[in-house]
Amino acid sequence: MSCPPVELHKKSEALRANWHAYQGSMRFEQFVEFAISVSSFAGFLDAKALSGLHQVARDLEQQTLNLFGDETSHPITPELMNDLDSRLDSLLSRMDSYIERNAQPKPERRAGAEAQATVGKSVSPSRRIWFFGEQSAKWQDLMQQLRYFGIVVEQGKWEISSEGDEEAIVVLFEIAGLEDTVWAERIRSLRQRFAAGKLIGLGITPDFDSLQTALSAGCDFCLPQATPLPTVMAKILELNDSEEEAPYRVLVVEDSLTATKLIVRSLNESSVESFAIANPSDVLTSLKRYQPDLILMDMYMPGCTGVEAARVIRQHSEFLSIPIVYLSGETDVALQIDALRLGGDHFLTKPFNPVILNAIVRSKIERYRALRRSMFHDSLTGLLNHTSSKQRLDAAINNSSADQQESLSVAMIDIDHFKKVNDTYGHPVGDQIIRSLAWLLKQRLRKSDIVGRYGGEEFMVGLPNTNGTQAYQVLDRIRRDFSQIKHPFNDTWFHTTFSCGIACYPDITNSEALVKAADEALYEAKRAGRNKVIMPSECLTPVAATGV
Repeated sequence: MSCPPVELHKKSEALRANWHAYQGSMRFEQFVEFAISVSSFAGFLDAKALSGLHQVARDLEQQTLNLFGDETSHPITPELMNDLDSRLDSLLSRMDSYIERNAQPKPERRAGAEAQATVGKSVSPSRRIWFFGEQSAKWQDLMQQLRYFGIVVEQGKWEISSEGDEEAIVVLFEIAGLEDTVWAERIRSLRQRFAAGKLIGLGITPDFDSLQTALSAGCDFCLPQATPLPTVMAKILELNDSEEEAPYRVLVVEDSLTATKLIVRSLNESSVESFAIANPSDVLTSLKRYQPDLILMDMYMPGCTGVEAARVIRQHSEFLSIPIVYLSGETDVALQIDALRLGGDHFLTKPFNPVILNAIVRSKIERYRALRRSMFHDSLTGLLNHTSSKQRLDAAINNSSADQQESLSVAMIDIDHFKKVNDTYGHPVGDQIIRSLAWLLKQRLRKSDIVGRYGGEEFMVGLPNTNGTQAYQVLDRIRRDFSQIKHPFNDTWFHTTFSCGIACYPDITNSEALVKAADEALYEAKRAGRNKVIMPSECLTPVAATGV
């Protein structure tokens, strides 16, 4: 599962406690606390990829916000109270059931002969997905491809109760041959059975009514009949390999201690970390030290306005894209517009609604992080791009030089005969080969390793705290596994391979020289017949225990 049962239970109990507190006091202030906790809970479930539970929580959130009002609209009527209580009980009951089903360790099931195609690490329950449909035979190529990346597809039956179903990150279903009323009900049934998994519908007609029906029934992603297999593969692997994001971080610039405490408390309720400063002249130092995703700034402070502080911030190129949200009692629209023109991104008037504040903060940060990902990552593979790879390598070398005993290996990888692949099978297939190697590298290497697309069909890999012999063992194993993958094309399939060269720190202490040495070793591998890993003899070291 994507979240420990203990953490889920803690979140559930906090939500339940806030509701009981409102029931006991019937005060508006306590309803605000409950509304914030519901919104935070829905965001938490979404972040943990618990899709089914998130949809139920989102419905509860919408109903809660509809009743937000103000002091004069509370307490709410007994009828509305009972409705909210019923919705909350439904959500928490599903949550309790999910926690109970996933808290008990399940015996590892043998994947059978089909799993023999799986490469690398052994398949675990978290790498298992479900497929429901009457025509599974036509999806065998997809299932075969997924096994190469450690994902086993279980064949599900529509009629079987949910008792025997293990949770999965992804649930695939195909609606071919089913009437509209039948497949919509089937989706609702799957949504009830799988509280966490993302539902991917295959073969759904891409017209408005069909898409609306599927999404309303609980589907997360709708893929039409003609969707290429690589696109389906990419979506499944993206959902299986998604990494948990670091907590959102906000720098609060506010001279009022009372306002600061309220802001920090509201952000904390939504699991957003914050750091507060009272003096705007400290903002540049705080930005460099704290590295926030967003600045929440008062409009008027002693000796400096928020606009003046924003203009100073925007003079620094590294802070040009960071969102700035103003908080102020200023109601003059002309002044608000002027503030936005001079470096701000949003304007909230005091007193602010804490639920709206958190929604704005989270949406701005999501867009900011998406922008940064597009700046630093390759669009085709999701790996680091050329510039980011070099920057990460420089940082790794600096870290290694701080500890003279720490080793580091760099590898350059190039897909063999790639031009022939493009010429024979077409550029879309060539792109799929590049993605396949990227997926395999991401799956088989550590989170601390540097994995980047250096350009075209060439990749760079940096392995901190890894000597040459260890790097050779890891990369040669990946080379063998990649060469075994069957890439489908029309009614047949083909294999492809890669060559690799390795260079080592501290034998070479400069990043550019390391990359050049690894590149030279790569071309030596090409000249030696390809499908090889070459490493200079000076990199050879006795094998030692490592976490690689």
